[in-house]
Amino acid sequence: METLLGSSLQVFLLFTLIMVGWIAYMTGQALGGTWKPSWHLLPYGILLSMANRFFVFALFDGHLLSLTGFLIGTTLLTAISFLAYRMTLVRKMISQYPWLYERTGLLSWRDKA
Repeated sequence: METLLGSSLQVFLLFTLIMVGWIAYMTGQALGGTWKPSWHLLPYGILLSMANRFFVFALFDGHLLSLTGFLIGTTLLTAISFLAYRMTLVRKMISQYPWLYERTGLLSWRDKA
């Protein structure tokens, strides 16, 4: 598992998913709150994953150039930021335009009929 993630499972869960995942969540909220397009999440996810790889290497003696660890981290951090982005966008749409839209789920809205 350590060769796949580039660090131990505990470091991956505690540092990557919880600490850096919170940063990814806040990034998604910031981009959704400023009405930026969703493709902006990908470069931010890549940058977050690069910073995560460096901190795992520097603080926890992980592998710096672990390609699979980088790809898994990028995928998860981008997914977390997209979830926060979509939740923020839905909240903003139904709160700013309550006469036009209603919530249909956590990640979607529809026109009021």
